[in-house]
Amino acid sequence: MGRGRQKAKATKVARKLKYFSPETDYAALERELVSASSGAEADDEIDYEELASKYNVDDDEWDDSEEK
Repeated sequence: MGRGRQKAKATKVARKLKYFSPETDYAALERELVSASSGAEADDEIDYEELASKYNVDDDEWDDSEEK
């Protein structure tokens, strides 16, 4: 596909996305916001050890003092 046709197709897709407005499900939005806010109140503290183990983060790898 030539550059002109490719750009025209991209412009057409961008225009569709810009002016596309689906119906908003306010009930689903409210449920999502309520569940997110109630979860934040229950857990005020973040368990960083659990997050580190989940993503296998090793703090020693980021120690810049050894590089000098």
